[in-house]
Amino acid sequence: MKRRKNGTYSTKTGGSSKFRRRVFYIDHAFPLLGHIAFGIIDRGTNLLQVRPSSLCPLSCIFCSVDAGPLSRTRAAEYMVNIEHLAEWFRQIAEYKGEKVQAHIDAAGDPLTHPKIVGLVEKLRKIKATSVISMETHGLLLSTSLADKLDDAGLDRLNLSIDALDPSLAKRLAGANYYNIMRVVEVAKYIASSLKMDLLIAPVWVPGLNDEEIPRIIEFALEIGAGKHWPPLGIQKYEAHKYGRKPEGVKPMRWSEFYRKLEIWEQEYGVKLILKPEDFGIRKAKRVPCPFKKGETLRVRVVGPGWLKNEWLAVARNRVVSVVGVEGPPPVGRGIRVEIISVKDGIYLGAPL
Repeated sequence: MKRRKNGTYSTKTGGSSKFRRRVFYIDHAFPLLGHIAFGIIDRGTNLLQVRPSSLCPLSCIFCSVDAGPLSRTRAAEYMVNIEHLAEWFRQIAEYKGEKVQAHIDAAGDPLTHPKIVGLVEKLRKIKATSVISMETHGLLLSTSLADKLDDAGLDRLNLSIDALDPSLAKRLAGANYYNIMRVVEVAKYIASSLKMDLLIAPVWVPGLNDEEIPRIIEFALEIGAGKHWPPLGIQKYEAHKYGRKPEGVKPMRWSEFYRKLEIWEQEYGVKLILKPEDFGIRKAKRVPCPFKKGETLRVRVVGPGWLKNEWLAVARNRVVSVVGVEGPPPVGRGIRVEIISVKDGIYLGAPL
């Protein structure tokens, strides 16, 4: 994957040329607050989401953000310079004035970043960093990479295992090349041989992997996951606007979900209904929002949008996604927009 003069990469994200998408390189010229797919997300706690890459090698059939080679909504992917990302984390953590957790996640899989180990190393060197955690589906994980992440200072790996049955695991991952048995072996190695903790985080998709969830609970307990934190984080499938919706699957009610977790808690003697405090997460000072919903302002277009009919823009040292547009982004041009959303520090603007 070679970098072009315009700051983008070209990459094939699937087995066919029709899945070719640009990977846009986010360097020091870009702010790292304001976008859902890259940079840093501050939701007003002592945990910051750190997103180095939006790429994903899988196309999970329940994916809430339509990630992977089979995405129908994405126009571009993003890859962030790790020095730039670590520096923004440091500045935001210092603003909060307390120890801050770095949770490396993605609207994809963070292991797609070629310098992911270096990112962990840089975050660990920041004085304000407390816990460093990371989530992955494990396709790109190996014992060698796990060793490097452990040495770099990763405290916990949240590993998404949605089925132990090989055929079902491939179906849920939307990828025939997904080898769950290989992922299982790496999980066993991490739990038995490394300092980092392991949390198994399946997504329960009703009607598809109901029988797999008890098996996954038993697996997590058998291998010794959860040395310092809960061993499992079972997630409820939700249907999202831009996410994939498996045919015939209807999200269960929260009351039903929690009732079943309570039954499994009694059966297996393990905590499954989790709260932020189980991970030391609490409210903390939030980075100020420089925009107000409904205000109009001028933004500068800097690149392609993440989704179709979007452009990437900047204003007031923040990223703004300009939605409802057509054609290639007029990079360098200033346009007027109305801010239509500022929720959780993710900024959307509509052109005027």
